Amino acid sequence: MWIDTHCHLDAHEFGGESLAVAGQAAEAGVSMIVIPAVDRYNFDVVAQLAATAPNASYALGIHPMCVPNATADDLALLRTKVDAAMGDPRFVAIGEVGLDFFIPMLTEPAMRDKQDHFFRAQLRMAREFDLPVLMHVRRSQDQVLKHVRQIRPAGGIAHAFNGSFQQAQTFIDLGFKLGFGGAMTFSRALQIRRLATTLPVEAIVLETDAPDISPVWIHPARNSPVQLPAIGMALAEMRGVSAAQVAHITRQNALAALPRLSALISG
Repeated sequence: MWIDTHCHLDAHEFGGESLAVAGQAAEAGVSMIVIPAVDRYNFDVVAQLAATAPNASYALGIHPMCVPNATADDLALLRTKVDAAMGDPRFVAIGEVGLDFFIPMLTEPAMRDKQDHFFRAQLRMAREFDLPVLMHVRRSQDQVLKHVRQIRPAGGIAHAFNGSFQQAQTFIDLGFKLGFGGAMTFSRALQIRRLATTLPVEAIVLETDAPDISPVWIHPARNSPVQLPAIGMALAEMRGVSAAQVAHITRQNALAALPRLSALISG
């Protein structure tokens, strides 16, 4: 049984098929899908979806790509929602949060400062509620590491990791797992494949980031959590181990990174 630690199952690309897709993923062996929020407009949406799909859970946070339009009121609302959600067993983390220095507009000085402010505020929230974080680290690994050293949350996941071995080791040393998905199925993705095959397997969790980051065999079509077992099998082939071994250890890693999942599924 597999765990998809990062899937935007509420995204418009799924239309009205989100519950059906979750059911298809369950039939394929995906025992849990973690659905992160991205802004105030889907805080309730992801919670309701997780309440409806038996194999779903959720996180609440403000995505760095949504920071340009976010306000202090959004942070206040997030804290209120997190406080209320602590009694919901399907609420497992703060996320998706972090920094994005890939999109040019987000690299402008004022927007970098705003991203820093929102990320640090959400790290403090995670620390206050003793929650792990699902972190967006695109072109921003060193800056993310700087902030999590200063404001240490209760672990979590560096989602869609594509940094250096040194950066990977630093995240691991700080207690984080690293998310790998469809990108590592492309033969040209040499650095990601090297990371996926040589990092300690105890540091790796699997994710789809659906509907994005489709694996090579369906690219450029819409990604889906149904693809997670095949992504896991690709990792097993790269590491020269069985799919069952990869499923077991990445499941245990996900439960370690997101402890509240343990109340939803057996280890």
